Amino acid sequence: MMEVSEMFFPNCPVRNVLARVGDKWSLLVLNALQRHTGPMRFGELRKALPDASSKILTSTLRNLEADGFLVREVFAEVPPRVEYSLTDRALSFIAACRPMIQWAIDNLPAILSDRRASELKR
Repeated sequence: MMEVSEMFFPNCPVRNVLARVGDKWSLLVLNALQRHTGPMRFGELRKALPDASSKILTSTLRNLEADGFLVREVFAEVPPRVEYSLTDRALSFIAACRPMIQWAIDNLPAILSDRRASELKR
């Protein structure tokens, strides 16, 4: 299904790419894969992101695979084994996001404090 941003601005790289990787789960999935040594199976990703439903995790993995951020490898075993690993594109994207991730870590306490203060004013 075509995203709204793709319909109206199909050639805008910021809207086109960030609409996919800027969703709630993509960066978290990429980060989990990057922090793990070697490929991860679906169950391992579920454990790394316990608040992600199986349905949303499956959808996120499919989108990341379609955009060339990860490789899905199926092994002909019984039961079938499926592993996910990052591509060079994903690694370069994570490197570009590292300052933003660090900024979020550094600023989270102040942001949470501001949120609490804002809620008290209401």
